[in-house]
This record gives sequence, C-alpha cells and structure tokens, in this order.
Amino acid sequence: VQLQASGGGLVTPGGSLRLSCAASGLIFSSYSMGWFRQAPGKEREFVASISRSGRSTPCGDSVQGRCTISRDNAKNTVSLEMHSLKPEDTAVYYCAARPAFVTGEYQYWGQGTQVTVSS
Repeated sequence: VQLQASGGGLVTPGGSLRLSCAASGLIFSSYSMGWFRQAPGKEREFVASISRSGRSTPCGDSVQGRCTISRDNAKNTVSLEMHSLKPEDTAVYYCAARPAFVTGEYQYWGQGTQVTVSS
C-alpha cells in the first residue's frame, strides 16, 4: 500500500492550500481516509477524516471551519483544502487509511508533505 501526499509548500498567512493524497495497492473505496499533521516538538494531531462513501467528520478543533476534506473513489485520491492559514498551521501533513468499519488507529500512512505558513 502506498499513500503519496502532495501539494505542500510555503504559504503566506491568510492564504489557502489544497493537499492531495494518491492511494495505491488497496481497494480505495473500502477504506476510510484521514489527514493528520505534526508540528516540530508536538504530538500528531487529527485534521479531518472521510468515510468510504464520502461522509466527512468535523475537522479538528484547531482547524474547525477552515478545512474541507473530499475524496474521489474513481481516482483513488483524497484531498484536503484549508483556508485562512495561520503560522501555527505549519506542520508535516500526513494522509492515512484504515478499513471501513474499523475504529482506532489508522493502518496505513503516507510519507507526509510539509506545509509552512510564513510571511
């Protein structure tokens, strides 16, 4: 299984970004997908998740109201859009997958993509 995240980079405060994650080696439509992030010296943090059918959960507290997760089962991709970015959004963003109807830890993780919010 491979999860390839892309779309990170340098963003100015107040800006927007769209991250994408391409999945391979799994039956994508059978997996729930999630986005997490980890800033230096901090614990990994939940950002957003989406069920196999496309139903999303509320975004994490620190990004509430500023993020949207979506998926395209035909293209085996999951995306994360964030707006009104703040310097504290700086982190490595990871996509993850777990089988539908399974709770708890995600089974597969991507390598992450760096997002830096700075002027």
